[in-house]
Amino acid sequence: MILQKNKYCLCLLLMVLAACTGKMYKPVVAEGPRLQAIPAQSPVLKRLARNPLQLVKISVPDANAEASYVKIAGSLNAGGLKQIEKLEVYLAEGKPVLAEAKKIGELRLRDKNFEIPVSLQLKPGVAHVWISAVLKDDADVDGLVQLNTLLFGNVQGKWQQAEGLKPMAQSTGIALRQPGDDGVNSYRIPGMVTTDKGTLIAVYDIRYKNSGDLPGNIDVGLSRSRDGGKTWEPMKVIMDMGAPHENNGVGDPAVLFDPVTKKIWVVALWSKGNRSIAGSGPGFSADETGQFAVVSSSDDGLTWTAPYSLTPQVKRQEWRLFFNGPGNGIAMADGKIVFAAQYWDAQKIPHSTLIYSADHGKTWKSGIGAKSNTTESQLVETVPGTLMLNMRDNRGRFRSVATTTDMGNSWLEHPTSYRDLADPVCMGSFIKAKVRVKGKLREVLFFSNPNVSEAPRRNLTIKASLDMGETWQQANQLLLDERPSFGYSAMTKIDEETIGILYEGIRDLYFVRVPVKEIIK
Repeated sequence: MILQKNKYCLCLLLMVLAACTGKMYKPVVAEGPRLQAIPAQSPVLKRLARNPLQLVKISVPDANAEASYVKIAGSLNAGGLKQIEKLEVYLAEGKPVLAEAKKIGELRLRDKNFEIPVSLQLKPGVAHVWISAVLKDDADVDGLVQLNTLLFGNVQGKWQQAEGLKPMAQSTGIALRQPGDDGVNSYRIPGMVTTDKGTLIAVYDIRYKNSGDLPGNIDVGLSRSRDGGKTWEPMKVIMDMGAPHENNGVGDPAVLFDPVTKKIWVVALWSKGNRSIAGSGPGFSADETGQFAVVSSSDDGLTWTAPYSLTPQVKRQEWRLFFNGPGNGIAMADGKIVFAAQYWDAQKIPHSTLIYSADHGKTWKSGIGAKSNTTESQLVETVPGTLMLNMRDNRGRFRSVATTTDMGNSWLEHPTSYRDLADPVCMGSFIKAKVRVKGKLREVLFFSNPNVSEAPRRNLTIKASLDMGETWQQANQLLLDERPSFGYSAMTKIDEETIGILYEGIRDLYFVRVPVKEIIK
């Protein structure tokens, strides 16, 4: 009787409010929590402690006192069971950032159907739960992991399914270098090339003390794989300019393989003291300006020469700095070997350009700037004698593109320049590879970068052009990793059906073998 009277009073009050204000008021009806599944678009990597498989957004209405779950169940594909050591559950009560989330449950995997005990009590509001995986040490880097079902159970034994779960296969790979490996703080700036023996040569910055750029205690490191990136040999230091290490760093490497001489070349910026971008000036000596340093290997990357400088050959006296674009160089059809480069003029304005050798590294020459206010670039030979330069543009939003038919003595801006390739002002990888497309061998251009037009850098994407860079069709691209990152990447052809990519996370480097068919649909 009292309950009926209270309901009557509430309805009468709502009617009075409606009459006074002209608005309709309805009683609040309590609703249950909503579970929304959001797939993680990123590879699952060996050696990485947290690999997101699925994010579940849990919305608890204000009218509910609490939502409580004691177990999470689901199923994986057979490949996932073979690859995964254990599953973990993390709770992020603020932003949905896995690295900052708290672990609330784990299970060593024994069957593709799993049930993870958790203690999850949520107050009204929004929380995020991550399902994460740890791969086995011997997991296959060509494997696929797929989460097929996901349910949350309460103490009464009732199950609630996460809405919108779409099973999506995630590639596997390896965290090639991580913070703390060999006592190093950060690994950055990847470059990579494949030799005639099928050996992968990966180069990068070893940033011992912090993740900052030159000047600093930085050497160039190398990792080598003889099985297409499935396993890697221990790291080697191939460029170290000696003491005092804190003020004698070398970094931002690029690598190329000369198919004629079978020699591998690596170039990098040597900063003696403060002789990187901010501290370099006119002149040629190491005490005046940063040096265009180079090393080479004639035995498939096993041993390397001592570093020496190309600066007197390629730099103009008035330029404040001249060094390479990080990533990789190329060998042209006529035998020339070429690296992308950049110079900073007397007014401290950068220009992307190139250097080349017509005698297999005995002497080198440089071109003029393709466009002002551009820096890190990569290049390909689209047809014999024509080079296309793909440039980081400090204006932001897009990549700039130019071509030359006279080895950088003159440049022509390409129709796609500052229009077709989004970029948040970051380095990008750019290669040409003869690969199998729908059963036939074709020469294809591949481009990778964070596919966004402004910071933060995220959504690392590989794109393919089937017409030598004239168009970049949206159908021919793959979002590889959606996570925020430092953004640099380097690609190489592994075989006719596979592209290898080495790219930055946050202070670490990830390697993934990507089937061409995943990029070109």
